[in-house]
Amino acid sequence: MSAPISVVIPTLNAGAELPRTLQALMEGLQAGLIRELIISDGGSQDVTLNMADEAGARIETGPPSRGGQLRRGCAEARGEWLLVLHADTELQPGWSAVVSAHLPSGAPAAFRLRFRAKGFGPVWVAGWANLRSRLFGLPYGDQGLLVRRQGYEAAGGYPDQPLMEDVALIRALPRVTLLRAQAVTSAERYTRQGWMRRGGRNLWTLIRYFLGADPERLAQAYRR
Repeated sequence: MSAPISVVIPTLNAGAELPRTLQALMEGLQAGLIRELIISDGGSQDVTLNMADEAGARIETGPPSRGGQLRRGCAEARGEWLLVLHADTELQPGWSAVVSAHLPSGAPAAFRLRFRAKGFGPVWVAGWANLRSRLFGLPYGDQGLLVRRQGYEAAGGYPDQPLMEDVALIRALPRVTLLRAQAVTSAERYTRQGWMRRGGRNLWTLIRYFLGADPERLAQAYRR
């Protein structure tokens, strides 16, 4: 029997963060969970593609747009399950056993968020993200997404948009389970802009998206 999971990672000049993300996946490879690794790149000019090639990944290339990159990457997947990760998200030791136990349920799932930083800010923002995931079944992409390929396709897949592509897909799926395993992600944007400011800005972006704001305009504001 083939391993069940295709791992899909969107990248754009991710050379500084990608190694730890790939290293964490070795646990799943050794457990017989991972069938293939697909890197969907948006035009990296650093060592990202060299790293992907050395890791034995299948590489898809195209215009830079996280939704579009994920859509292209997932379209090439051959596994029964998709595990979608951001290039700066590192699954913590023990994740493979949690995922193995979850697969028979067939339900989509995400990981508990933690930031690669210390202090009140990281705890507060991650705590809100995990609470939002439990109460509303609404995780963000930096928490990873584990979903059956059949269910992903039935939901229409990721839309080709530069922001909120994760929210759009999550809303089309059955309720997402929050796994008892952690995903640790980069805190670079938060430390640069301030934890409360960035957290509040993300919440305001989500509200605007729910109210019908154009994802292209939201992405422009997000980058600023």
